Amino acid sequence: MADEDVPVAAGSDEETTEAVEIDSVDEGVLFALQRDARNVTIDEIATEADVSPSTVRNRIDKLENTGVLKGYEPKIDYEKAGFPLRLLFVCTSDPSTRSSAAKDVLDVVGVVDITEMITSEHNLYIETIATSTSDLIRLTKELNESGLTVHSSEIITKKYSQPWGHFEQKDRSSE
Repeated sequence: MADEDVPVAAGSDEETTEAVEIDSVDEGVLFALQRDARNVTIDEIATEADVSPSTVRNRIDKLENTGVLKGYEPKIDYEKAGFPLRLLFVCTSDPSTRSSAAKDVLDVVGVVDITEMITSEHNLYIETIATSTSDLIRLTKELNESGLTVHSSEIITKKYSQPWGHFEQKDRSSE
């Protein structure tokens, strides 16, 4: 079997493009977890999805084991925590080494999130937390030294998100 044919274990750093079959129960579980994974209970999800709590537990296990659910991350208000300088660096990396560069940059102190873009220019968006202006200068220098071209650094004032509506439970009685 060739290396590229070896299945990827769930939870590994390697990406797989094989889709996992998701049904309406899985969608209900995913929507509830997207909305508020920290505070929703298994019983509440079960009631919303109209299944038993054990079914919800089994579905969560399946979604975790297949890599659909990759974690439960807190939403941190860095400004309230005393770190008011939240920045977005727009960078360019060589497309052939973009993924490895992104993973390497995660080691830079202050980097909290990296988004890879498919475009050849401006293909890495790096979110950072800086503690001071001198820390911002250090971050910029380290990103440049890692082989990235920094095009801009923007101060993030607010960030909004919402659960993807496709997973929202709809009235299935009309189906």
